Amino acid sequence: MMDVRRYLLRLGCSGSCPCSPTLETLRFLHLQHLLTVPFEDLTIHTGERVRLELPLLYDKIVLKRRGGFCYENNGLFSWLLSQLGFKVEVLSAQVRNRFTGVFGPPFDHMIMMVTLDGERWLCDVGFGAGFQLPLSLETESPQTQSHGLYRVRGHGNLFFMEESDDGASWVEQYKFSLQPCQREDFKAMCEYHQSSISSIFFCKTLCTLLLPRGRITLMGRKLITTQLSGEPGPPVKTTKTDLSDEEITEILREEFGIVLMSTLISKDTDIVPPSVNY
Repeated sequence: MMDVRRYLLRLGCSGSCPCSPTLETLRFLHLQHLLTVPFEDLTIHTGERVRLELPLLYDKIVLKRRGGFCYENNGLFSWLLSQLGFKVEVLSAQVRNRFTGVFGPPFDHMIMMVTLDGERWLCDVGFGAGFQLPLSLETESPQTQSHGLYRVRGHGNLFFMEESDDGASWVEQYKFSLQPCQREDFKAMCEYHQSSISSIFFCKTLCTLLLPRGRITLMGRKLITTQLSGEPGPPVKTTKTDLSDEEITEILREEFGIVLMSTLISKDTDIVPPSVNY
């Protein structure tokens, strides 16, 4: 049984939290999701498989207090928004791989568009180190947030979500169209990301969580913490620590609230660039 109130409690929302379908609620829930639900691919590295049926996602993220990658976090969050009365559509995006510099294939990434009072908002709680609050799709102007500077640039029928440190040079993070999709459309790419040597999720053990003034990330056997100034720009401090298997288990429990039922095989191998830049 999927319970909206229990999902809200998972996000740290008490009875005083806003729940009506307003921009205030959307911004609040988007940020809370990023602060409480890790972006992680640990299931792939415990010999199990990621499945996209909503009851399974609810059991994993809400009841077992795990996280997931985009199809999981955004897939379940889109359900929550719809249950709260938001007009939400699931969209397909293609990520520009920060290791290889090339764009992935269609359905490489799941995002959401929410329409409120005639205005469209890009939502994404499944991108790892992405924007913290919904981005307006009604402007190409820079949108300043606590952890960075972002914009959505239109080009023909495509939009590009971009990030900048200084507002002068911009880095494309992913591209997308506004063509609505169904969750089932992402099943093939979900399988791809669990088995392809061109996928970061297959090649690297990953768990990351937004912090009020930074981010904490486990990649392979390395723990990476960043501290931010609260203004757009590079981190003011970054620390990297090598971990043992026992320390990884402890970090997952203490920092991410994750207790795995199966043995985790840590992995950090090079990503093989795909043959096509889609």
